[in-house]
Amino acid sequence: MKDFFRNNGGLILIAAILLALVTAVVSALLGGGANPLANLAGIVTTPIRNGINAVTSWAEERYNDTFEVEQMKEQLEQALQRVAELEAMERQYEAALQENERLRSFAELRPSSFEFDPESATVTARSTTNWDATLTISKGSSMGIEVDDVVVDQYWNLVGVVAEVGENWATVRTLVDAATELGGQIARTGGAAILEGDFALMGEGKLKLTYLPENTELISGDLVTTSGRGGVYPPGLAAGYVEEVRTDASGMNRYAVIVPQTDLGGLQQVFVIKDFEVVE
Repeated sequence: MKDFFRNNGGLILIAAILLALVTAVVSALLGGGANPLANLAGIVTTPIRNGINAVTSWAEERYNDTFEVEQMKEQLEQALQRVAELEAMERQYEAALQENERLRSFAELRPSSFEFDPESATVTARSTTNWDATLTISKGSSMGIEVDDVVVDQYWNLVGVVAEVGENWATVRTLVDAATELGGQIARTGGAAILEGDFALMGEGKLKLTYLPENTELISGDLVTTSGRGGVYPPGLAAGYVEEVRTDASGMNRYAVIVPQTDLGGLQQVFVIKDFEVVE
């Protein structure tokens, strides 16, 4: 058998080739399959096409994912922007409610002892140093505010006195400022005294009541108001309460340490008394 294939191998190869050609021709004529060249081309190109299709599908998926992510980012940004707008509106609403509450308190607690012309203003800055304790407010000469106008909070507690005026701003010297000096009155006894700022007490947010009436015994918690003497400032405004009574360095004179009735550090809105008239 080995000798047969060795001696007739060439003929067998030729016969195989002829058989393949005949099969190809018959297949082509009958339309039952691809010719060998087309089949070979298909075998070679099919993996390439499959690879291209796979890469294309992957790229399309990545593009769709990226597009969706960008859409989600944009929607998130819009949502965050909307939340910020709503929070801003809520803050404005709360501020308006608080302002209305302060205005209502101011109107309801209005003293009956004098007529007045008030101007509402916002506290825009604060200055507390070794030399002064002031507030800057949002109204000035264009609204009729003048130097020496008295400033109060919503409860008619004394805040201070206007010390400097610009067109749309004013500086208020608070009652604890070292330069403060105005008539005071002890509500319980009716005794007159002087409310004065003091450098040492200013750092503690306090002031003092000097020139105390003789034989007057002050009690911790006694209310001190403005006296209104001289007609420069309205009477009856609550300045603060007595914390303690001390004796000065000479040992000769007494004075009371006064804690302001108003919260100078927390004020947001104040009222300037531009003009007043005492009601008899």
